Amino acid sequence: MPILTLSESQIIELVKQLPPESKRVVLLELARESENGRESRMEYAETQLHNLCTGRGLNWDTMSEDERESFIDDLVHEDRQCV
Repeated sequence: MPILTLSESQIIELVKQLPPESKRVVLLELARESENGRESRMEYAETQLHNLCTGRGLNWDTMSEDERESFIDDLVHEDRQCV
């Protein structure tokens, strides 16, 4: 089967030409694909958080929700000086 290369704008224009039900099918498939990617990203992020905690002598699994929030807040702001 030959491979057809299209730009994003060409794909968008093609989808716009579809009947409403076909547009719905395309949208649902994209959403399903995005959800699968989301799960992978969440697993990766969770692994990274566990590793960061371990490196700082903490245990993510035993931390309370408030401790986790505080830990993430510290990570987000560790590059800037707090006033």
